[in-house]
Amino acid sequence: MDSVRDVIQIDDRWYVLATSSRADDRTRVLKHDELFGLFDRWGDIQPMGLGEQGLYYQGTRFLSRLELTVNDRRPLLLNSTIQEDNALMVVDLTFPDLYENDELVIRKGTVHLFRSKLLWQGKCYEHLSLHNYGDQEVAFELQLAFDADYYDMFEVRGVHRAQRGERLPPEQKHGVLSLGYRGLDDSVRLTRIQLSESLQWCKDSTARLACRLPPGGAREFYFTVSCDIDGKVTPMLQYEEALQAHRAMLQLRREAQAEVFTSNEQFNDWINRSAADLRMLTSHTGHGAYPYAGIPWFSTPFGRDALITAMQTLWLDPALARGVLAFLAAHQAQEEDPHSDAEPGKILHEMRGGEMAALGEVPFSRYYGSVDATPLFVWLAGAYYRRSGDRAFIQSIWPNIRRALEWVDRYGDMDGDGFVEYFRHSENGLVQQGWKDSDDSVFHHDGSPAQGPIALCEVQAYVYEARREAAALARLLGEDSYAETLERQAESLKQHFNEAFWCEDIGTFAIALDGAKRPCRVRSSNAGHVLATGIADETLAHRAAQTLLSPVSFNGWGVRTVARGEVRYNPMSYHNGSVWPHDSAMVAAGLARYGDRKAANRIMTGLFDAAIALDLHRLPELFCGFDRLPGQGPTLYPVACLPQAWASGAVFHLLQASLGLVFSPEKPQLRFYHPQLPDYLDRLEITNLRFADGVIDLAFRRHPRDVGINVLHKEGDVEIAVIV
Repeated sequence: MDSVRDVIQIDDRWYVLATSSRADDRTRVLKHDELFGLFDRWGDIQPMGLGEQGLYYQGTRFLSRLELTVNDRRPLLLNSTIQEDNALMVVDLTFPDLYENDELVIRKGTVHLFRSKLLWQGKCYEHLSLHNYGDQEVAFELQLAFDADYYDMFEVRGVHRAQRGERLPPEQKHGVLSLGYRGLDDSVRLTRIQLSESLQWCKDSTARLACRLPPGGAREFYFTVSCDIDGKVTPMLQYEEALQAHRAMLQLRREAQAEVFTSNEQFNDWINRSAADLRMLTSHTGHGAYPYAGIPWFSTPFGRDALITAMQTLWLDPALARGVLAFLAAHQAQEEDPHSDAEPGKILHEMRGGEMAALGEVPFSRYYGSVDATPLFVWLAGAYYRRSGDRAFIQSIWPNIRRALEWVDRYGDMDGDGFVEYFRHSENGLVQQGWKDSDDSVFHHDGSPAQGPIALCEVQAYVYEARREAAALARLLGEDSYAETLERQAESLKQHFNEAFWCEDIGTFAIALDGAKRPCRVRSSNAGHVLATGIADETLAHRAAQTLLSPVSFNGWGVRTVARGEVRYNPMSYHNGSVWPHDSAMVAAGLARYGDRKAANRIMTGLFDAAIALDLHRLPELFCGFDRLPGQGPTLYPVACLPQAWASGAVFHLLQASLGLVFSPEKPQLRFYHPQLPDYLDRLEITNLRFADGVIDLAFRRHPRDVGINVLHKEGDVEIAVIV
């Protein structure tokens, strides 16, 4: 088959180019709060591919099988997509040739079968519609088969458990089929399936419908799958009620955010898909909105991921950052717990539901094995104030900010050398505790692993920015002496950092210092995070930028995590040569911070081209780092999350870097430092941008040498300043 050309084999693994429909159409994703579903293109759930398809609720798979057949045959697929706002999955199917006793009774293409489904408040609602376009009556039987294995997400990922709980016998009552499981945590998880009246249950968890359709005849029916834990049952709505409620929620979220529109329709598709994915991934906690990291493996609160996602989108809508800060402040570690790598003041890395986390089989019920989430928390708090001017909220979390900084000084800097290091305390926790958390991601130039405690370059940069932001907040709150201490610490760190981490022989900053304070002389994208904070000396920053944009680092789509030519470089690895969109966007922000917006736009162009090549214009968590070749899209990483929050946020981070957008709450004032647009964006509009007490609509137009800015609409006393 021609499609074989889209598949490559290296050793014993297979990888699929983004231009292949078998890769980009493998699954369809829906999510609402704690519930998410992965379906195949038919709308079914089958044990195919990586075996990850299913309907998941709070870390457990509540539906592991959903198969729709007609006379025991699978329908033919016509079209399948997720609508632009992510509210609905819609599928168009038709019957295949159907025979009885070797006689053709229904010709393929005669009957149209439409499916649509949505998730809302712990339930999956589905609508099916049949229409006979033939000139004769057709008779057939429709079947729906269900099953639930109640696998914990870590079991789906391949973890073997010595013991499992008890599957409960199926029960049918009042037209509702209940499948159940009593876990070793003594929680009872139930999957309840309610059918419209025309469908009838059989003994094998299969529903059947004997149907006759006259010429031009149509019929529709519905079913709902509900996920319940320990008897906490919410009422089932009608399909249309659930759809209206879902769309009303999405509309409210859209209205609260600024919107971006450009003269390039394909770029608009990327923006719109990214914004819709962020809305879908965002769950509402008791503390506000919180973006879950990614589907399927990380649909749960992560500290680092949410902090960076909130930073990327802060200029659009500060409410997300407020929700992230409030949630993480509420779950800040209070005591030392080596099992979870917790220490007083430390910010959460990961928080999981599910049976295995509840039993301690994995340490992630509340896990704190992240060295960078704590300084990122402080950095985001300062950035949030500059964006929102929300002094009352900052005052409410100020004790958390101070405790975070105390953790940096007491626990983060283990040996008192001024750098923040990490070392795993939990037996089952993460060995590497930066954002590149693969076991083999930190190494020396000869490939030998770095021995801890390890001080990552970007973590020192985050600490530098955290101290500067905290100093500004301390002055705001009248703590001038504390502010002066933080400022001195930041300047001392900057000097010490540039001396210890710069590697002249490779033209960039070392990825880390090992426990013996030896630099890991490896060219990596981590240096771009360094630039994004301003800790790098000006001359060294420009040298590092050249390395980041050289062909060994920039592959045409984005910046490789590790440069080609390094001993452990592998374009198919998770962290040692792949391209992560959020990482590349951070590099672009760093380049822009040091004045090179053209280089930042070069990275934006690469990621834009990648988005064009991918299904739904959706950037994945990562893709392989092979060189860009003419006529081909990027090569997909087989188990990447899709969608992923910080991959979705990348486009907004890139746009802010391109426009040089900075907020100053004191005046209040919007500032644009040397704004530039790439040559495929002649015009860009930002509408409904809320700042201080005002609302602003802006239009940007690209000229040969600069970018012009027009104020289309303005409410409130907000100044616009352009620095060229």
